[in-house]
Amino acid sequence: MFEVRDKPEMVERALLVRICHDRREADEAESLLAELGELVNTLGIGVIDSALVFTRSLHKRYLCGTGKAQEIADLAKAHECDCIVFDNAFLPSQQRNWEELTGVCVIDREEVILDIFSKRAHTREARLQVDLARMQYSLPRLSRMWGHLDREGGGAGGGKGGGGAARGMGEQQIEVDRRLARTRIDQCKRELAEVRKQRNTRRKEREKQGTPCAAIAGYTNAGKSTLLNRLSDADVMAEDMLFATLDTTTRSIELPDGQALLLTDTVGFVRNLPHRLVEAFKATLEEAVLADFIIHVLDASSPEVLKFYQTTIEVLEELGAGDKPMLVVLNKIDALDDPVQLAGLEVSFPEADHTIAVSAKTGQGMEELLKLCSKMMADRVQTQRYRIPQSRGDLSGMLYREAKVISTEYEGNDMVLTAVVPASIAGKLSEYIDAEE
Repeated sequence: MFEVRDKPEMVERALLVRICHDRREADEAESLLAELGELVNTLGIGVIDSALVFTRSLHKRYLCGTGKAQEIADLAKAHECDCIVFDNAFLPSQQRNWEELTGVCVIDREEVILDIFSKRAHTREARLQVDLARMQYSLPRLSRMWGHLDREGGGAGGGKGGGGAARGMGEQQIEVDRRLARTRIDQCKRELAEVRKQRNTRRKEREKQGTPCAAIAGYTNAGKSTLLNRLSDADVMAEDMLFATLDTTTRSIELPDGQALLLTDTVGFVRNLPHRLVEAFKATLEEAVLADFIIHVLDASSPEVLKFYQTTIEVLEELGAGDKPMLVVLNKIDALDDPVQLAGLEVSFPEADHTIAVSAKTGQGMEELLKLCSKMMADRVQTQRYRIPQSRGDLSGMLYREAKVISTEYEGNDMVLTAVVPASIAGKLSEYIDAEE
């Protein structure tokens, strides 16, 4: 079977380009170009230079005029670049046109992200999701992978006039690869469906236990995994790089009121995240959809924190989780020296249920964050003191199984228990609430 080409593995010097047709978006375009540089560096490719190109209108052949296109080609040649990375989305024909013009590898933002994902995927589910996205991306681009066979076309076909279509070797190989790609896409979809069934089974088991769940979401490299490690003493990989986490990790913690809470780390978001990746990763991101509330982590030290917040909100809305209760966590305050700026950020998210400033790196604000998590779940549980006859072992057993028993005392023939009780069993015990409390 063919393999999706891995040209980014063979390149060392990259020129970054973004083509823009509205000068009013210059600041946003510069920011996206800088982010593309971070993505390319994550692949281990050196960025030699970057160019922001303005054009009055988007052209079909190169997205810009032929003069601008030649300037970019000359710039890449002058820097001896072996790769040009565009921040624009390309049609397969446009990508082929650029490679013919420049004579070097040309990739777009989506291909960069796909290559990063393929390097970081570890679990079976993540690998399947990456394979699906890569196959869907490469399917319309297979013809450009077999350009070296163009001269091997056969002679005339079998028509009476001898002028039938050429049936060369290259065409046959393309058809074989297209069939193999479609087969692999179908296989990935089937296997992902099985993974979703397994995930649903595990989720139903959690729901039977009545344990609430919070999804940690946010822009890539905001500190989500570091926060999970700090709160749960976990050992999830947390590094200062984009898309360090692709596989979801769930850990259980105990809140100050004694209630258990499951925390799930999710893949980070990024601006202009390719739609096919959102689709491919829905099995992973649906943890955010099904969570009781969302812990939205932001890098408070970033000058574009508000844009990152909006990007995450847009992706959550696309997933159907836009109406979930939300706790905004302003992380990395240890790297923010301006208290006035921090105070301004703390009041910048009025739609959130709560906002708190923390440092997952130093541990600052962790206790207050846990208390806010308890508040987010206040309608699910209540702390009560019960007086239960010792003869009603079924009731005390239910408390130990389905609630969090904080203390147990014995007074005569009664058991006096203080417990954090979920709403699902609170009604069954209402007549045993200790009125003397």
